[in-house]
Amino acid sequence: MPSIGAARSDIVRMVVTDGIRPTLAGVLLGLAIGRLMTTLVFGVTRYDAATLSAVATILTLVGAVASLVPAYRATKIDPLMALRDDR
Repeated sequence: MPSIGAARSDIVRMVVTDGIRPTLAGVLLGLAIGRLMTTLVFGVTRYDAATLSAVATILTLVGAVASLVPAYRATKIDPLMALRDDR
């Protein structure tokens, strides 16, 4: 049976990419201004690689999971119903 619209993998890739871009931009911006952490968090130095990499990893994983949930929900929607409901 032919289907209308994109393949499920294309939809997942598109939604995850759109969701992870702002996350990565925020992580990179946070790493760039990481020296502010020395004034905000006690015991963290400017070049504390373990803390910075742990925070960057956790934030990236949370962003990826937060993008995957709507991506898989989007694959369950019937394209004709989505087109009819679009206003």
